[in-house]
Amino acid sequence: MIDNSTLDICLEALVEEMALLDSDTAIETSLLIFTQSVIEFDSFLDCIELANALLIEQGYEGVYQLASFHPDYCFEGEQDNDPANFTNRSPYPMLHLIREASIERALQHYPDPESIPERNIELARSKGLATMRLLLESCK
Repeated sequence: MIDNSTLDICLEALVEEMALLDSDTAIETSLLIFTQSVIEFDSFLDCIELANALLIEQGYEGVYQLASFHPDYCFEGEQDNDPANFTNRSPYPMLHLIREASIERALQHYPDPESIPERNIELARSKGLATMRLLLESCK
């Protein structure tokens, strides 16, 4: 968890996590949770853009992948109250650092992996906004 930090410190933490994953192949994934940083969704989007650029700059493209989550996540072009947004919502702003090789191995055994995001969106919408809000609240 990264408390009350500047964007630079958040990005430094990302570099440190990538180094940690490099040093221990038994660690498959890592979460960077920003409890008091990049709280505003637009600031978080800037952070994601910089984090992805940093990942490439550090030579980790194809090695690690970033997934992003935020309490106010909203897909471009969607309404804020669309339950689908909850597929990327979390109690705190968060970056999920994942080994690409692990994703590739998992997807080899999963039928039609390209449809996963659409199925998640359909499920969230079928559950409805009230249920999705309740699920997110229960994580706090």
